[in-house]
Amino acid sequence: MAPANAPAHGEAPQPKPPEKRHETIAFVFLSVVLFPLLSIILVGGFGFIIWMQHLLLGPPGSP
Repeated sequence: MAPANAPAHGEAPQPKPPEKRHETIAFVFLSVVLFPLLSIILVGGFGFIIWMQHLLLGPPGSP
């Protein structure tokens, strides 16, 4: 007799749910490493674009 959680004949086995530890590690990685790094890259990239625009087109203001 097959165990109660075994898949029926012809069905694919069900994947194991993620463990609580893996979810915690993923959350810490996202909140401590990835999101701060992405925000620095985005703000720095925007500042670089504005800086290049001012180099090429001159500072903002009336002509």
